[in-house]
Amino acid sequence: MPDDAPHLLRRLLGWLSPSYRQKVFLLAAVPMLLAVSLIAVVVANQSRQLADREIAALEAQLLEAKRAELRNYISIARTGFVNIYGRAAPDDAQAQLEVTRILSSMIYGQDGYFFVFNYDGTNLVAPRQTQLIGRNWAGMTDINGVPITDELIRLARSGSGYHEFDWPKPSTGETARMLVYVTGLQDWKWAVGTGIFIDDVQTTVAASRAEVEARIEQTSVYILAIAVIALFVVFMSGFLLNLRERRLADAKLKELTQRVIDTQEEERGRVARELHDSISQILVGVRYALELARRRLAMGDARSGESLDKGIASLGGAIQEVRRISRDLRPGLLDDLGLGPALQALTDDFSTRTGIAVDFETVVFRNRLDQDARIALYRIAQEALTNIERHADASKVTLTIRGNRHGAVLRISDNGNGMVWPLPARARPRDQKGGLGLRNMAERIEQLDGTLRVMSSASGTTIEAQVPLSHMLPPEQASGGNGRKSA
Repeated sequence: MPDDAPHLLRRLLGWLSPSYRQKVFLLAAVPMLLAVSLIAVVVANQSRQLADREIAALEAQLLEAKRAELRNYISIARTGFVNIYGRAAPDDAQAQLEVTRILSSMIYGQDGYFFVFNYDGTNLVAPRQTQLIGRNWAGMTDINGVPITDELIRLARSGSGYHEFDWPKPSTGETARMLVYVTGLQDWKWAVGTGIFIDDVQTTVAASRAEVEARIEQTSVYILAIAVIALFVVFMSGFLLNLRERRLADAKLKELTQRVIDTQEEERGRVARELHDSISQILVGVRYALELARRRLAMGDARSGESLDKGIASLGGAIQEVRRISRDLRPGLLDDLGLGPALQALTDDFSTRTGIAVDFETVVFRNRLDQDARIALYRIAQEALTNIERHADASKVTLTIRGNRHGAVLRISDNGNGMVWPLPARARPRDQKGGLGLRNMAERIEQLDGTLRVMSSASGTTIEAQVPLSHMLPPEQASGGNGRKSA
């Protein structure tokens, strides 16, 4: 168990710190899951409300049919004894007995019958439940405490009405819901009624409700299935996109690696050519001058000093060449005095070497640019001047370095013949198939989250590199140096 603790801790930290791919997946999946869940809840709620209204309407319709049926039964019963009741006096016992016999014989269905209570609560007719006859049932209630006899007598006194209560079925003895319709014979003070059990209505309503719940559950399952399919599609899309992006990243990494190798080889070749074409030739000349001086000394020739002076002069030239090559590789002025003096020295050397006039303008940044920005802008200027020397056939170059509210801007313009490949205004070099030098410029400035614009026409080319404000140091940090740097 102790050995598993670090593993579990790493897994927990992995869950708490998701990768970029997991964040993208969660960003796509969580809102979709929330939306699907909300849709499922709304659909279920709306379906349940609609079903409740439909079930209530169905139940009301079925009960109304039952009420109409009870009214028909009472109408038929009254037809059977209306003549006797109409001719009898209020205390005609013989007529009352005859009417009770008629009502006792009127049974229908499995549990249907007519009952009679006088207004005192005494049962006079109950053919399927004879144990009720002759007894006073005033105050009788059902198993739930709902009044029965008193409510039936109240309805009969008022004319007629319906009443619901639980009552044992005569056929089975099981208690079920009963709907009763009662009417009053006011001359005799009788409550005459009949009832039917409505458990079939309740069964129908319960079946309908269960069917609705089943449909809602089925709909929820469908929504869940759709959500799972959508999540799978999102996951597969993300997986395929990630696979494609990884392949593109691998290809770009290979290309970048090859560029680095090509750049290194080009730089090594340049240094090798510089050493061979300048340093090596000068040192060979120094050797010949020293050997000549030695021979002349051995011969006592007075011109030996002349040969030594020539060798010393050539050696001084070699030292200057070494310094120039070293400055090209890493200018000391950039570290010691800052970007402005380093660019000034670069343009002066460029103008001296090529004969191309260079107009250099700068604003003192007071050491406000960080080291990465200084190196990047210097290398971009160096690369741009190299391209001008090799390809532009220009006679004048303008180089400016200034600051604005967005950061620092380096601008190099020439009056040469423009690029050999067309570039629209404000185009990014990475969008075009330019040379290695322009790609190097673009990648250097992109590392700083800056922008590089190349504008070329037949009248010349302008390269503008901008470094964002994030690479401008605060004044307190900028003043922490040796006080000699200007940018």
